[in-house]
Amino acid sequence: MRVRTYPVAVCVLAALLTGCQSAPGGGTGREDRPGERRTATASPAPARPSGYGAVFLAIDECSSFGRTSFTEVSCASERAAARVVARHDGTVRDGPRCPATTDFVLHISEQRPSSDEDGDGAVPQGYACMRNLQPPHPGDPGGGGGPRTIVGDCVHDLGDGKVRETACDGTGERKPQYKVTKAVDSRSECPASTALYVRLGGTTPVGCARPV
Repeated sequence: MRVRTYPVAVCVLAALLTGCQSAPGGGTGREDRPGERRTATASPAPARPSGYGAVFLAIDECSSFGRTSFTEVSCASERAAARVVARHDGTVRDGPRCPATTDFVLHISEQRPSSDEDGDGAVPQGYACMRNLQPPHPGDPGGGGGPRTIVGDCVHDLGDGKVRETACDGTGERKPQYKVTKAVDSRSECPASTALYVRLGGTTPVGCARPV
């Protein structure tokens, strides 16, 4: 079994923060899902990457993951746990959004090994949008996690004007109180049953949520 590692620091952003505001007569809240961080193992990189392609964690490549570290591995390996569904240079804040059903995001710090004279071993700053090879999929609608809030997701009230995403089937730590049923351009397009407006971002940035 071949395993390729790079001297890069990788961390997981389990969730990006989004905002919620109440509809007239409805609940209030702002989604606030703190992220968790994990760091990748590091070892000297070869001058010319081989085995999985020239880009670390390119699209359709896989990573293993544990409690504290991640390593790129063959997708056929028994250690493979998640697949890259999108890969971008730069930062999440400035770059393209991950696909809606992304389970988690790996952030890759820039590394330019001094031993690398032709640039082949350099790894630019970037991020990989990951999808677990096996369930559970927290990024699925109603899954209770993922870096994006999408139609079909549920949230619960944290108090003090805040809400947090939770599994719609009630298996999370907290029971769902609202469900995002529609994504629209503006609040005026939400149905009358809307009790909460959820900031989704993207081309249809407003989520219309109703009580469950």
